Amino acid sequence: MTFGNQLKTAILLALLTALLLFAGSLFGKGGLFIAIVFVGIMNFVSYFYSDRIVLWMYRAKPVTEKQAPRLYRICRELAGKTGLPMPKVYIIPDKNANAFATGRNPQHSAVAATEGILELLDEDELRGVMAHEFAHIRNRDILISTVAGTIAGIISFIANMAMWSAMFGDRDNRGNALSLILLAIITPIIATIIQLAISRSREYLADASGARTMGDGKPLASALEKLERSNRHHPMRAGNQGTAHLFITNPFTARGMTALLLTHPPTEERVRRLKGMRF
Repeated sequence: MTFGNQLKTAILLALLTALLLFAGSLFGKGGLFIAIVFVGIMNFVSYFYSDRIVLWMYRAKPVTEKQAPRLYRICRELAGKTGLPMPKVYIIPDKNANAFATGRNPQHSAVAATEGILELLDEDELRGVMAHEFAHIRNRDILISTVAGTIAGIISFIANMAMWSAMFGDRDNRGNALSLILLAIITPIIATIIQLAISRSREYLADASGARTMGDGKPLASALEKLERSNRHHPMRAGNQGTAHLFITNPFTARGMTALLLTHPPTEERVRRLKGMRF
């Protein structure tokens, strides 16, 4: 399962890269270079500072072992099991039951849990959730999502340039204008679908890695079932859909999205896979 998800991520990233090269070939090397530089700078800054931004966005507060003994103890145990540095621990003041990991690498990582998830889950379930988040840190998923986001961002940037070119360029070259319009409309949609597929693949991988750390997939499966029910009644108050992929379950699912645009796999399928794991 782990190898399959890693392979799927590699294939999807390759497809994103191929789509980028296709978009660049239609618009020309000059436009492609400008897009790479512009979006690359934006995502470089985001990679180094996104953890601070997202923690601030959700009003996450750093806690000590004295302030959150159960959460802190679980994180320390998992750091020992996985061989990862102890991440900074935060609590989000929200009734939505959720958690996420962030940070550009294991040495600069943080885990955050909501007040809702601390109230909802028992010890083993919370440990399963945090094992999932430690798996994201170990699997370098922040880096992978940044790479995917950079490529998708460049494609969208090129698409916008293509739209303006088609509108104000050479009106006699209608065939080229139609190609540019097609590029502007279709390629960003495909890029977004691939980017979200990568996100779903990394969630499956984190589920499997976390369950292996625990030696049992059932606690995480039970936690996911509880989180799914809780999210319907207590959707996240702060934040936005752009950060939904960070959380263990989509905190905004109560608002509804189409299946192709989901940042997370269906909870039922995640639970089925976890319960079927053998160690």
